[in-house]
Amino acid sequence: MHMKFKKLLVANRGEIAIRVFRAANEMGLRTVAVYAEEDKLSLHRFKADESYRIGEGLGPVKAYLTIEEMIRVAKLAGCDAIHPGYGFLSENPEFAEACTANDITFVGPTAAVMRSLGNKISARDMAVKAGTPVMPASGALPDDMAEVHKMALEVGYPVMLKASWGGGGRGMRVIETEDELEQEVTAGRREAESAFGNGEVYLEKLVRRARHVEVQLLGDKHGTVVHLFERDCTVQRRNQKVVERAPAQYLTDDQRTELCDAALRLARTASYECAGTAEFLMDADTSVFYFIEVNPRIQVEHTVTEEVTGIDIVKAQILIAGGGRIGHTEETGVPHQGDIHLTGHALQCRVTTEDPEANFIPDYGRINVYRSATGFGVRLDGGTAYAGAVITRYYDSLLEKVTCRGATPEEARARMDRALREFRIRGVMTNLVFVENLINHPTFKDASYTTRFIDETAELFHFPKRRDRATRLLNFIGEVIVNGNPEVEGRKAPEPHPLPQVPSHEIGVPRKGTRDLLLGLGAEGFSQWMKDQQRVLITDTTMRDGHQSLLATRMRTYDMMQVAESYAHLLPDLFSLECWGGATFDVSMRFLKECPWDRLRHLRERIPNVLFQMLLRGANGVGYANYPDNVVQAFVKQAADSGVDLFRVFDSLNWVENMRVAMDAVLESGKLLEGAICYTGNLLDPGRPKYDLDYYVRMARELEDAGCHIIGIKDMAGLCKPTAVKLLVEAVKAETNLPVHFHTHDTSGIAAASVLAAVDAGVDAVDAAMDSFSGLTSQPNLGSIIEALRDTDRDSGIDPSVVRRFSNYWEFVRKDYSGFESDLRFGASEVYLHEMPGGQFTNLKEQARSLGLEERWHEVAETYAEVNQMFGDIVKVTPSSKVVGDMALSMVSAGISRAEVEDPDREVAFPESVVSLFHGDLGQPPGGFPKALQTKILKGGKPISVRPGASVPPAMLDEVKIEVERKVDRGISDEELQSYLMYPQVFVDYAEHRRLYGPVEILPTPVFFYGMEPGQEIGIELEAGKTLNIRCVAIGDVDEEGNVKVFFELNGQPRAVRIANKSVAATVESHPKAEAGNPDQLPAPMPGVVASIAVQEGQKVISGDLLLTIEAMKMETPLHVDRDCTIQRIWIQPGTQVDAKDLLIEFS
Repeated sequence: MHMKFKKLLVANRGEIAIRVFRAANEMGLRTVAVYAEEDKLSLHRFKADESYRIGEGLGPVKAYLTIEEMIRVAKLAGCDAIHPGYGFLSENPEFAEACTANDITFVGPTAAVMRSLGNKISARDMAVKAGTPVMPASGALPDDMAEVHKMALEVGYPVMLKASWGGGGRGMRVIETEDELEQEVTAGRREAESAFGNGEVYLEKLVRRARHVEVQLLGDKHGTVVHLFERDCTVQRRNQKVVERAPAQYLTDDQRTELCDAALRLARTASYECAGTAEFLMDADTSVFYFIEVNPRIQVEHTVTEEVTGIDIVKAQILIAGGGRIGHTEETGVPHQGDIHLTGHALQCRVTTEDPEANFIPDYGRINVYRSATGFGVRLDGGTAYAGAVITRYYDSLLEKVTCRGATPEEARARMDRALREFRIRGVMTNLVFVENLINHPTFKDASYTTRFIDETAELFHFPKRRDRATRLLNFIGEVIVNGNPEVEGRKAPEPHPLPQVPSHEIGVPRKGTRDLLLGLGAEGFSQWMKDQQRVLITDTTMRDGHQSLLATRMRTYDMMQVAESYAHLLPDLFSLECWGGATFDVSMRFLKECPWDRLRHLRERIPNVLFQMLLRGANGVGYANYPDNVVQAFVKQAADSGVDLFRVFDSLNWVENMRVAMDAVLESGKLLEGAICYTGNLLDPGRPKYDLDYYVRMARELEDAGCHIIGIKDMAGLCKPTAVKLLVEAVKAETNLPVHFHTHDTSGIAAASVLAAVDAGVDAVDAAMDSFSGLTSQPNLGSIIEALRDTDRDSGIDPSVVRRFSNYWEFVRKDYSGFESDLRFGASEVYLHEMPGGQFTNLKEQARSLGLEERWHEVAETYAEVNQMFGDIVKVTPSSKVVGDMALSMVSAGISRAEVEDPDREVAFPESVVSLFHGDLGQPPGGFPKALQTKILKGGKPISVRPGASVPPAMLDEVKIEVERKVDRGISDEELQSYLMYPQVFVDYAEHRRLYGPVEILPTPVFFYGMEPGQEIGIELEAGKTLNIRCVAIGDVDEEGNVKVFFELNGQPRAVRIANKSVAATVESHPKAEAGNPDQLPAPMPGVVASIAVQEGQKVISGDLLLTIEAMKMETPLHVDRDCTIQRIWIQPGTQVDAKDLLIEFS
């Protein structure tokens, strides 16, 4: 091919500029780019041999619409040709004339052809002359609105308003009635003027069920015109093409020939030169087609035609402009018409930064991650699309055009589906999921759509939430690095230590354990099996009560998951793992930002063979209040379905009546029911006969009658001395026909003696914690108990060397939680005074610390004991123990004594939990409450004496679920519904944290609490087979907005997150945001520039009045008021740059 030109300027930007540069480069031409100041980072300027700034002071769009600037740069750079691309000046005949006047070849039609065809009105006249069928339409609309009304009536409503110069949907409006005419014509003219530099518009008859099909044309300077067949452009939104296909599936061969011939007649009549497109509307009901317009330029969607014809249209444009002849492939690459054939099928999708969930608002910002598609049959034509690229608000939202070809329409579509799913774009919103939905819809697959397809197909907008877990996790790590985790604020940081070593095991199916027995025997059979065992059965409490008692319940799922499979393989002889329920439920959400149900489910997946045991607070579920019966029942059912095998059910006041709903629900689930007797006081002390042996035996019989499979002795404070437990176990086993399970705490330091005494008395199962999580307020030492029973008739059968391996793991895990240690260093006989449960001991110490009472702890403990006696010597276990603790802290803080509290003439502010207890909301204690104190606390209110849940109306679970989903703005699972029912606000806060930061439970514990140091690298397993490698590279300084940039490498790719430093005030004033849900504030619906304001402060407006217009990416959006009101304050002015949700106007 002989090249006439030496140097080519592209008077455009972005994707099309790059496309032309590539073609020119292949042809040996030197290339010149132009760019506006706001576009200086656009990739197109770096793809050219030279690039020059244009339009100083003109603004980001007008710079590309200024003919003088284009000519100036072309002459400065010595260019002999200019390619206009599409949009901007591409259809402006004055630009073509300016090129000719300056001896520069314009790569496009002549100015005369542009005027005859580029203007849609004259093009229509030309079509009539050529015998091409046309749509009823008006001429150019005059300024006289009366005349415009008359012309609209002649065409007939509904009509379509169109810009005479240009395309891309700019200036287009559907006008249904005469009432809308003036407003829409005015807005359309302004938009056309902004986009094309010419505000001329006209009206055209609107076809309701239309298809949009266009014919690609090429004409040379020697009178030859050919077509490259048609493209199907029916799939549109707001009159802008979204997906294009070639050829059109719905055309027969005869229809294709008729259509293309009509386009050729028009082109020949107009003596058309270069590339252009004849567009037609086809009535889907009658198959009649009408000429719409000619676009005298290359189209965005030209790629699909290139793929099915093999002709490079851009090269052909340049060669034709240089005098090359069609039919001579050595001159233009374009053969005679008879040698142009269709081969296969192709479709193009436009990947944009529009948010389909927010009415396609264009997004802008920095692209943090960009991973595109490739492979056989996939073509990409992109603009500024790469990791680190900055997308500005000034230009079109296109990132990448993806074109896929295939032998059949379905192969091309499936290839596109694969390609779109390969993309990973983070940092800005995109339309990817929308386009995926679109091309997978049955209507798209069979091409039965019309131009209303998107508007009328709601399911296209049903999107799965983008997980984007890596970005959210990086944001969380960055937040902790910059601002710290509030959970460890003021706490001692861990000393450096070796990583915990998970006990290794062989790969394969783990040996069968107690869960397999339960599944085979059923609950009744399992209960009998327990009684038949000579060996003592051992429960490991490390994953629940162990850390609840020692570390304020702060152990994270991450540390449990690391060792879970080892438990299944190496400790199948354990009776159970207590790993769920109690305080772990709310703490996991409240402080650790984890879902307790996820913990249960994931542990169950990895430990299928050992019983999972949970603590259930009877009518209190896993909360601190009484719930409706159906809530407790639903919770138990869900827990059973999700993996709990053994429910230890208790009541905080030992009131069996208050346990029945929960116990019945467990029995209905088919799981094991362990009815627990909460031990308090001292059954050996004749001076405290309230809780004597008969009391406990009576309760054991009640539990047996209620259907329990196991009797639990729950010594939550570690008060049950060896002699007492021996008497109690023997009595319960003698008076019931059930196995006995003993639970205690080692607060006193002698709990192991009580466990061994219980074993001697015939107890069937005991609770213990792994060595490194035992002692103090936790359970006694599991390894030591196993050793003590080794080689005896009650040998547990568990290998002590295996236990030591697990203890070593937990030892180093515990070091990561050193900030939560209560700093207890020895057993405390003081427990026999205050009788605090082990878990509450550490939690109450935490509360005392937060109130500044840490130095007065012993005073708090003594007051706790006094409060217990003042309350009538009640059973103290969560939640009743918390009530006693609340009162003790209140008294110490206020400096008041028991006598002052009991004085009927002394006004005392009682904690809400105390009022609730004495009202009967937690049930009835043995012997009732002290009447005088109850009267004072309730201030004349009447207490209840029935089971609290009986008077609570059932929860409307379906309605609650809808309410929660509205609050958290997403669907929730049945498990999450139970979380909300137990702790409404805690769940909502957790859900918001999850939305912002993702699944933080998969982060290593030191990273979760303390962040990362520069140079530190970690691996995170998102799910099986998906691992993130994260390296912290550097931490920036605080910028003027009060933000800190934290730099990472994610899987080797650079990533950065911006974190607001909460300790530093920003020095740059930001525009105020509208309050969500405030009807008196108008928020910006998208980022953009305020184009015009139609109201003034103090003005009264009525519903439907125009308030202002916002221009974003060359599109104007009018904002109307939705009610009658007064304009109180206008926060912006024309030209103001606004972000989405910025406050624009306040109403009154």
